[in-house]
Amino acid sequence: MATITGSLMNQTHAATQAPSWRDYYELTKPRVVMLMILTSVIGMLLAVPGMVPVDVLLIGNLGIALCAGSAAAVNHIVDRSVDQKMARTLNRPVAKGRVEPMQALLFALVIGVLGMTLLVVFINTLTAVLTLVSLLGYALVYTLFLKRATPQNIVIGGIAGAAPPLLGWTAVTGSLDGHALLLVLIIFAWTPPHFWALAVHRKDEYAKADIPMLPVTHGEQYTKLHIFLYTIIMILVTLLPFITGMMSWIYLIGALVLGAGFLYWSFMLMVSKREGIGMDTFKYSIVYLMALFVVMLADHYLLPTHPLGV
Repeated sequence: MATITGSLMNQTHAATQAPSWRDYYELTKPRVVMLMILTSVIGMLLAVPGMVPVDVLLIGNLGIALCAGSAAAVNHIVDRSVDQKMARTLNRPVAKGRVEPMQALLFALVIGVLGMTLLVVFINTLTAVLTLVSLLGYALVYTLFLKRATPQNIVIGGIAGAAPPLLGWTAVTGSLDGHALLLVLIIFAWTPPHFWALAVHRKDEYAKADIPMLPVTHGEQYTKLHIFLYTIIMILVTLLPFITGMMSWIYLIGALVLGAGFLYWSFMLMVSKREGIGMDTFKYSIVYLMALFVVMLADHYLLPTHPLGV
């Protein structure tokens, strides 16, 4: 009896304790946002032959990061009941009760408005509009509808997460460009094999949460085959910057080497029975994207004579 009473007291204390700054920081999904900002920064740098103006670099990325963090916080609110059923997300601030949904919603509203204000006032309207569309696409269309509606959720919804390099590009130039859209296409093609690898590893948790991820609805082998096929598509897409003259041979070599690594992991995921292979593939996919964009940046500055696309 004493043990039960003590447990209830601890839960009550956790629920009434004021949330810390770390809880609000976690609401923004900082690791995801950092990867987005990396691609945004590189989108900015690729848009010009020299250095990006410091004010655009700092304020533009801060605005984009705040808006992305706002969308992430909305995701915490909408998915709190799902998060409580999954080991990976059980400890999230809203799911655990450390942050109340209304507190999280107010926080999302404040940082979202602040981010949009920075973009409108100090950057340009086009970037603000595209950022808003991306924010709404992730927070509302994907989180509220697609995630629970179809096993193709991540394919359709992936366009929202692919926007950061385009946002970085338009923050500098104030205009849309075909080469910037190629950067979006690369991330869009990368998203399904990246996320499905995690979904394979967490299949039981998604099933428990009643989320129709592809491994849950169609089985692991079907998903693994699609990861392999989508990886091939992704590699072909990554060749487009070289084919269009946006990038040169440094990028081509890097894209092929990194793509071969991704193809290896997706093939091993398809044929290997080793536990944890899905998470290994998922981890490589993150390294892959970061490395691909860094190689793109190296090509841009080491071989500055090729067309810039501006």
